Order: sequence, then structure tokens, then C-alpha cells
Amino acid sequence: MVGNLKICSPILQDELKEKCNLILSKEPKKVSKHITFLGEIPQTNNFENRKPIGKQIVGETLMDDTALAYKSENGIYIITGCSHSGICNIIEYAKQVCKDNRVLGIIGGFHLFEVKEQVNKTIDYLKQNNLKELYPCHCTSFVVKAEIHKVLPVKEVGVGLEINW
Repeated sequence: MVGNLKICSPILQDELKEKCNLILSKEPKKVSKHITFLGEIPQTNNFENRKPIGKQIVGETLMDDTALAYKSENGIYIITGCSHSGICNIIEYAKQVCKDNRVLGIIGGFHLFEVKEQVNKTIDYLKQNNLKELYPCHCTSFVVKAEIHKVLPVKEVGVGLEINW
């Protein structure tokens, strides 16, 4: 709580439990035949430094945020939140969890705001992984999208977007 500002889900845990079969997990969990909740994302590189974004006084949460992996017969698509844990860390973990190195696309926030060394290393990583479809949106600045687009095609994201995987 910051002043009168409460930063959390608008529906608290007890209310969620009443409305659905709530499962909290730091471990990956299959959500459906093709979708896996990744759980807590481990740090696998030395250029995506994590910084605490807040603190929780009661209970446990994931160290950062998490993501979803959609596994098709052709490879993996990743759906991120804000990527506080690092977009490259998320990709590496999705490949490990899905047992597939073919990452075809990503949609979501990349948590990159300024063009500096981390962005350059991220772009190198994305190139090495031969990503075909990048849909960076919230938590990704225009200048970072433009920098990525110099070497990889960045696709437009907006209301009404439909992606057929």
C-alpha cells in the first residue's frame, strides 16, 4: 500500500477461490493440451538483472512475473506479462519446460525501455533464436521496438489483433 494506492489484483485470493479452482504454483503447470503456465522464471543469463519491483508482507508470490507457453507441432509461442524476469530468461525457460528449442513467436511486454547494452544483447539473443514473429507491446518503449525492428520484423499490436498460430 502506497498512501491510498493499493497495488495488486482487483480480486483478492479468497474471492478468487470462491469463483474458480485456484491453483497457485511456482512450478510449471499445464493449463490445457497446448498451454503451459511457466511458474517462476529462473535467471539464466548475466545481462537481465532483476530488481525487486515491490514487496509483499503477507504470504508468498512468484519472484517476478511469469508467462505462458503455447506448444504447437511447429514450435513454441510465448505470451508474456511485463517480463520483469527478463524476456530472454523467459524464452530459455519456455524452451526447457516445453522440451523444444523452436521458439516461433512472442507477444507481450519485453520490459525494455532504453537502448543500451541489455537491449543489444537481447536483440543478439532473439536473432540467434531465429524468432519469426515478435509482438512487443506494453513495457516496451517505441525506441526499443525501433531498435529491434532494424534487424528483426516487429509486428503491430493493438485492440482487435488476431494471431492464428
